[in-house]
Amino acid sequence: MDIIYLRDLRIETIIGVFDWERRVRQTVVFDLDMATDIRKAAATDDIHDTLDYKAVAKRLIEFVGGSDYQLVETLAERCAGIVLNEFGVPWLRLCVNKQGAVRGARDVGVIIERGTRT
Repeated sequence: MDIIYLRDLRIETIIGVFDWERRVRQTVVFDLDMATDIRKAAATDDIHDTLDYKAVAKRLIEFVGGSDYQLVETLAERCAGIVLNEFGVPWLRLCVNKQGAVRGARDVGVIIERGTRT
């Protein structure tokens, strides 16, 4: 198994349970590890033969930017579903980081793994 990854993808969205959080956009930070097989792309040097990480990023920016969830857990689950179902990724590890959510902590969030790692 090979992994294509995205790190530090920052997206503005409405997220949180408190009244003030429902009125302001906050930045959530995504890190993704996505299973794929890069051998064909390496042989052909053709982007159509690989997982297009730019397309994944654009899709997540579109979705998250328009979302309105209370929980980071819900946002993570929905984003994992998009990557698995729309991009044919068999396995992924997704970290959603809500920086500054807890005083005294640099960041807080969730890490989920979905799919089958081969």
